[in-house]
Amino acid sequence: MIAIIIAGAAALLLSILGTPLFIKLLVKKGYGQFIRDDGPTSHATKRGTPTMGGVAIILSTLLAYGLTHLVLWTSPSVSVLLVLFLMVGLGVVGFLDDYLKISQQRSLGLRPRAKLIGQFLVATVFAVLALLFPDSDGNTPASTKISVVRDVEWLDLSFLADLLHSAAGMNLAVIGSALGFVLFALWANFLVAAWSNGVNLTDGLDGLASGATIIFTTAYLIISFWQWRQVCSVDLDAGGVVHCYTSRDPLDTAVLCAAIIGACVGFLWWNTSPAKIFMGDTGSLALGGAIAGLTIVSRTEVLGAIIGGLFVIISLSVIIQVTSFKLTGKRVFRMAPLQHHFELKGWNEVTIVVRFWIVAGILAGVGLGIFYLDALPRLSS
Repeated sequence: MIAIIIAGAAALLLSILGTPLFIKLLVKKGYGQFIRDDGPTSHATKRGTPTMGGVAIILSTLLAYGLTHLVLWTSPSVSVLLVLFLMVGLGVVGFLDDYLKISQQRSLGLRPRAKLIGQFLVATVFAVLALLFPDSDGNTPASTKISVVRDVEWLDLSFLADLLHSAAGMNLAVIGSALGFVLFALWANFLVAAWSNGVNLTDGLDGLASGATIIFTTAYLIISFWQWRQVCSVDLDAGGVVHCYTSRDPLDTAVLCAAIIGACVGFLWWNTSPAKIFMGDTGSLALGGAIAGLTIVSRTEVLGAIIGGLFVIISLSVIIQVTSFKLTGKRVFRMAPLQHHFELKGWNEVTIVVRFWIVAGILAGVGLGIFYLDALPRLSS
């Protein structure tokens, strides 16, 4: 618990004090946001606002997490180091994208193919390493099983290994195991792309993405802390089924969540309307990567889509808009992503942000409720 408090407090101080210094540096270098001409006209006033603020979030998170382990003289966990690798790796991709936008003074940075390749490489390395490094109980940071509240035993992406082993022996089983790695890597790539692009699409109004990320990571701090506090139990009435969480490093995951929360809160102080700085793709891709990593190492991949439902809804609004226009030539929304639809309807920016935060909080509460309901039978036994 002390580690969680230290990480959150350190990240908050680093972010809230360091972000204005970073703003001064960006202003001095003239690294301002380029605004799309086809966006809402109210955004024209934001042209030139310093961007790439995600650097402050990433550095605050890294320093706070490292400082926590240094103060308590503990070793960082493999699970969290992998999530940080995902966060920093995608942050680098976003930084390159932001830098090209600024240097070329246009709203397009990296070409879509280059961005996808960068995301794919980082996600694939993460996926491969996450299936290694078992602890004393044999738990690795990730699992080939698709998870909801915990791993679902019959949704195992490495089923080919068992199938080929029973059919043809060890030689083909090795091939099947390798295919299991490949299938998990594809699943991890989907999650990373979905979450990073979801946060990126949400980052369209002052404070919206950072506030929604705070809500998401707060929910995951609770989940990770709960997983750490619970011990395994055997349900004899259910034929000896073991009820426990198989996440490898839940307490350290909670520490990381606290660091991300503190960093985002400190950044939100400067990012709230009217924003003094934008997180840019540097921040949105990095936070999306962190979110994807948290769902994977906590074994709650599907549940994460409920807890982070706001990101999902906003992403779906873009998919619906593009699909409808291509098939019928008509638009469902006045503009996508969804927050801009309400802007064009005349809603005030702050009103949209606060109401979207409320939606994010409700969905996070629903997700936590589902997580808790799964634990009720075990608690009552």
